[in-house]
Amino acid sequence: MEACRLTATDIACRRGDRILFAGLSLALESGQALQVAGANGMGKSSLIRILAGLLRPFSGEVERQGSIGLLDEKPALDEHQPLGEALAFWSALDTGSAPLDRLGLAPLLDVPVRYLSTGQRKRAAIARLMGQEAQVWLLDEPLNGLDTDAVALTEKLVEDHCAAGGIALIASHQRFELKGMARLELAEFAT
Repeated sequence: MEACRLTATDIACRRGDRILFAGLSLALESGQALQVAGANGMGKSSLIRILAGLLRPFSGEVERQGSIGLLDEKPALDEHQPLGEALAFWSALDTGSAPLDRLGLAPLLDVPVRYLSTGQRKRAAIARLMGQEAQVWLLDEPLNGLDTDAVALTEKLVEDHCAAGGIALIASHQRFELKGMARLELAEFAT
């Protein structure tokens, strides 16, 4: 994997008339991971969207080197298509493929996406993310809806991604187990 980098310098986020956080800086290089922790409503999802380039910071700068893959609450899969067809749509555009057997999705390929459980949808979103072969993974609450085995698998997939030279930024109020991962408490930047 090519070298990648993600930096944020003195960024602030404003939602309506409220500043959620200010003065936040971070720098991640190839192979590094960071968990952004904080209670609901503190701005974790807004931070992810800023880092992805989907939301402009109120102040500060973000620099990205490498392709970005985003996993959030919307898996970008057609609800009316069987899972296999919904994933096939993206695989025609993506460069890689996902380990559907490892993710427990192979038996679900003819099930319409709208009938999948929360955990199955999350695993499908992870498959979509892996197919992108993005260097920088931005994961917003990646463990929501997952059982114990799927949590362990997700943590292992992120570990493998970082070991291959990727970056992972995980925004979550749940503990994410990954050796050597740094942690940023969003409350320290609340205004």
